[in-house]
Parts: sequence; C-alpha cells; structure tokens
Amino acid sequence: MPTTESDKQVLLCSNCFVDEGLRIDAFKHGLEQDGNCPNCNSSNGRKLTKDHVEGLAWRFFVGGTTFRTEYGAAPVIQFNHHHYGKSDISPSPWLKNDIKLIEDSARIGFFHYGPRLWMVGEVEPLKDLLDPTKRSQIIRRVLTEYPVETLAKGSTFYRLRVDPRHPDNPDEYDSPPIALAGKGRLDSVRFPVMYGSQDIDICIHECRASVDDDIYVATLKLQRDMRLLNLTHVLKEDVTEFESLDIAIHMLFLARSHSYDISRAIALAAKDAGFDGLIYPSFFSLVRTGGHPFETAYGLSLRRYHPEAEQYAQAFTIPNFALFGRPLQELSVRVHCINRLVLTHVGYTGYFGPVTY
Repeated sequence: MPTTESDKQVLLCSNCFVDEGLRIDAFKHGLEQDGNCPNCNSSNGRKLTKDHVEGLAWRFFVGGTTFRTEYGAAPVIQFNHHHYGKSDISPSPWLKNDIKLIEDSARIGFFHYGPRLWMVGEVEPLKDLLDPTKRSQIIRRVLTEYPVETLAKGSTFYRLRVDPRHPDNPDEYDSPPIALAGKGRLDSVRFPVMYGSQDIDICIHECRASVDDDIYVATLKLQRDMRLLNLTHVLKEDVTEFESLDIAIHMLFLARSHSYDISRAIALAAKDAGFDGLIYPSFFSLVRTGGHPFETAYGLSLRRYHPEAEQYAQAFTIPNFALFGRPLQELSVRVHCINRLVLTHVGYTGYFGPVTY
C-alpha cells in the first residue's frame, strides 16, 4: 500500500512507555525529530509514526515471544487490524497501559497465535528422517533433488582454530584427528570432516570463540575442483509446507545437537555417492543475518511463497563448507597463510519481549 500523509504523522515517542524494553526499542528505532510528543508532551523522546509503532509491536510481541521447538519455531502472540478492540492476551501489570497505547495508535489488536503445525516440525520428510526405518529413502531424495555445485580450484575459505598447540603448523588446520571424529554436526567415528566458511564471523561463532581465547585463522585454497552437494539451495516444490523436503532440511540445520545423527547420515551417504563434501547452512545464519526463524504471511512460509523466494532465503543463509576426509593431508587443499585473530570489539543486537502473556 502507498504511504499516506497520515502514515507519516508522529503518534507516540519512546518516552510514552513504562516498560523499559519497549522504551529502549522505541528509542533505538524512532525518529530523532524536534518538537513535543502529541501523546506525552516529551521533547526528547524519539518520535514514532504508525509504521514505527507496528514495527515495535512486531519485535516485542511477535519476535519476543517466539519459541523454538526441537525442529521449527513459532510466536506465541500475533496481531492484526481485525483484532483491534478484541485483544485477548494477559500481560504483566506494567505493560497494560503500553499495550493500550500501541493498540489505539496503530489500530491493532493482539491475540494468542495458533501456528500451523508445519512451523513446529510437523513436516512429513522431517518425520521420516527422524524414523530410522524411513531415513534412507529421504536421504536418497536429498542426494538426487539437491544440486551439485563445483567449487573451483583456487577458491579460498577460512578455517579457525582456538588455542592450537602449534599455530604455525599447517597440519593444525586439517580435519580433527580420527580419535576426535564424531563430535560435530557432520563428522562420524572414523569419518573426519574439515569445516570451513568464507565468512570469518561465522567461523568465530561456530568455534564458540571468546575474547579470552588465542584464535588463529588459516586461509585455505583448493588445489583441485571439488564436487559438493549444495544443501543451501532452495528447492522449488509443488507441495505444501507439510510435504516439503526443502523445509525439512532447512529445519534440520537450524536444530541443535539432537539433530546430528540425521545430518551425519546425510554426510556419510554423500561420501558414498562420490561427493567431496557438502555446502550446508550455518546454525548461526539467523544470528549473523538478523533473520527471524520460519517467517510466514497468513500462515504461508515466506521461504516458499515470497515473490522472490530464492533471494529471500539466501539473504538469511550463510553457507559453510564440509570437506570429507583430511583435505590437507590428501593435498586437495593447501594453507595459503595463517593469521592470529584478535577480537577487539563484541556487540549484541536483539529485541525485548514480554515475560507473561
């Protein structure tokens, strides 16, 4: 819808709110504009138009109540214009007046959201992956429906190590020793995997590095073309979210360590099928890009139904590399250089949410 003059009108300011989380968020995203607030008459609060108020409502009440299940995620609260005057949430006492301000200024109402069940893991290919008796047939689909991508000779990527014994020794940046294999997302006992990325920040997240650590990053170069299965690709499917292999794999790589048995089985099958490795979505993709898990519009996945679905999905996905075996020892990868990495600044960006609803 086109922006109207009324949409540009200042309705509230950050000083209107009692709740500290709402006040901070409103100040962060509001307009630095002269004049008094039409609601509270404050002169130094950040000003909020209708769009600002709706954004504040989404971050605090939708983003701030989103919960993760074993696979998937969904918000507890949603809002729309149809529920104006009919809100049914039960907030903390200090939020009641703030909610009324938001509702009346943006003409919206809040309600408890009943998500479509695919959002919390009711996806048939995912359920089959969880069933050891059906897992192999879905993995066969993964190997055939996801595209092959050739990573060209000379391509570079990064591998980060925390507190290596001999940081100047290139061998320190190969896959972990066989004795240590089987602890990561894709490696198994007697099946080592080299993990890397073209995004150094993601390497830091993946290694859980902190400012107290001695951190070293190797720049690695491929010595031959590598044939990789690309699991970051967005599949085009003529099915609902409930039958979507794309949604199933997307959920798998955003899940925590309870999902590792499945992803390891996919890696082993890819190795047996002749692949050199995988391109897979980083678990930290959403934190790195600022994305929200499993966004929907009217209950439909934006990953599938966004007008530019592929670009939308790629904008919130950071690809990692998993190369099978010990690529440095096998001379398919070489160390171009090694640098010490010193963390000088750490920052967190997020939004607040209610405690009770």
